[in-house]
Amino acid sequence: LARAGGDTPIRTVTGDATETARLRAGDGRGYLHIPEISEAPVPGYIWGEPVRRVFRLLARGYALAAALHASGVEDAFEIVCAGSGVPDEDAGRIQLAVHIRSIGEWQDPSRRVVEAVHEIHGVTGGKPRTRALHRWDEASDRFVTVNEPRIVLAERWAQLARDLGRTAF
Repeated sequence: LARAGGDTPIRTVTGDATETARLRAGDGRGYLHIPEISEAPVPGYIWGEPVRRVFRLLARGYALAAALHASGVEDAFEIVCAGSGVPDEDAGRIQLAVHIRSIGEWQDPSRRVVEAVHEIHGVTGGKPRTRALHRWDEASDRFVTVNEPRIVLAERWAQLARDLGRTAF
């Protein structure tokens, strides 16, 4: 989201019915940000119907940036679709999934790396149809290209890949 640009609206959302009604009436510009999709009773974390409300807003044109704890892209969609009940059509609006891996103790990782980036080409039965674009090669500690993107423009993707490859968390 730091690379979205100064004129791009970024809204942290709760999935509250009043909030989503207001956004549904909006112009569909910018990002909706869910700090965490989780059942944990933590402020900013949302689950179930609030998640479904936010995902329904993607049909208006909003982009979504959300975090959740998952072992990979398939597990992430399991949490979104089976866990929070997001229908395939709404979940299928997600175009990119970025898997970040924590290294070290989970409570205080020494490092985080972008382990994989996948394009999402739809969702059926809660399962994403994915295409790997990049992965982290642990042995060489490099971010490598697996496939060229088909959804995001190549020039824009090249900049995103460079940014992801050098980002330190």
